[in-house]
Amino acid sequence: NWTRPLRRGRPPSEPLRRSLNAFKISGFWMRHHVYLAPGMFGFGRLASYDYFVHLRRAIESRFAAAGIDVAVHTVEVPPTASIRRRSARLVDLVSRTAGTDGSPVHLLGHSTGGLDARLVASPTVHLPISRGALDWLPRLATVTTLSTPHYGTPLASFFATVSGQRMLHALSALTFIALSVGRPPLAAVSALVGLVGQLDGALGIELGVLDRSTNAILSVLEPARSDEVRAYLEAIKEDQGAVIQLSPEAMDLFQAGIEDRPGVRYQSTAAMAPVPSVGGIAKQLLHPWQLVSSTLFATLWKLTAAYDERYPCAAPFAGEVAEAMLARTFGRSPGARANDGVVPLRSQIWGELIWCGYGDHLDVLGHFPDSREMIHRSAELGDPSLVHRDWMRSGSAFDRARFDELCDAVVRGMLAAV
Repeated sequence: NWTRPLRRGRPPSEPLRRSLNAFKISGFWMRHHVYLAPGMFGFGRLASYDYFVHLRRAIESRFAAAGIDVAVHTVEVPPTASIRRRSARLVDLVSRTAGTDGSPVHLLGHSTGGLDARLVASPTVHLPISRGALDWLPRLATVTTLSTPHYGTPLASFFATVSGQRMLHALSALTFIALSVGRPPLAAVSALVGLVGQLDGALGIELGVLDRSTNAILSVLEPARSDEVRAYLEAIKEDQGAVIQLSPEAMDLFQAGIEDRPGVRYQSTAAMAPVPSVGGIAKQLLHPWQLVSSTLFATLWKLTAAYDERYPCAAPFAGEVAEAMLARTFGRSPGARANDGVVPLRSQIWGELIWCGYGDHLDVLGHFPDSREMIHRSAELGDPSLVHRDWMRSGSAFDRARFDELCDAVVRGMLAAV
């Protein structure tokens, strides 16, 4: 009501002017800047496909509903480069685009991107950047981490092996193809069927089969690669610094050296997928693509569920509020082996836990199976980016309702911090 004189064209009174100045200083009057940092398997925009398209739209729509201007930026980083190298890219983007008007800055990282954000925000940070590149840090309001391995992930230890590096390369290629096109070519699906080969009782795969099938997958995808996609895959082969750094042992050192910045709100989301079962995979026998995707996810889940008491990929205690939230959401307190197929659930908690639920590592970005109604609607509108595409079939039943709840919590926390 007190803005009505402005809308009528009358100059504000002195009390109103003071109120407006306070409102402006609070950060709501100015444009907020949100920076999205991708993680493992992730990218910014690749061959016209926007990896964060669903999360970007969700953030923009919620800021608009609150009547607040927002600019959402995506950092382009070498996908598996060291956290320090990736963080320098994030700093460079913020320093070039955040302006100097004192407007609030929010960092949001998915997976490894959350570690990039924490490193940038740390008062103890030392990065290869130019003088003045961090002048915006006093404006930093929030650091949001989605499915981030704050305490590491056992999957990184596997990816550091020779066979694991080849699997990481194939997974990255297939992630891009599956999300941008809907599914890889039939020949690539056939190669994946060979990849999973024979399931043992523990839902594992033979590494020899893995190596042979990875070659087949990459040879199938080779003719369809654009220069951008080729460069993306080459970057993964040439620099896998983050893969080593995300191991539980390395993250033990990261936690010892990184500090939270006073006055900044740290918030996180945590997800886990149901324990894969042979029976659940068998239900996909009539759907080759779904069968392969489910089996591959089961293998990743098993690797991520590995546990070492010395490096447990978890805080000793998540805090009373977080523990109560976990128990309320899942009906029990999830154990140390619970994970989203890439990161243990308890490794994902840092700062205030604002959302938790069933979902896999890509679900939380909006990469989940969409309804037939929405698929038809997007076709009618001629906008394929409206469709939520799934990649790893985890059986988590993640949907638009859960995605909306997660995004509501993220933006609510951002606005509460200014």
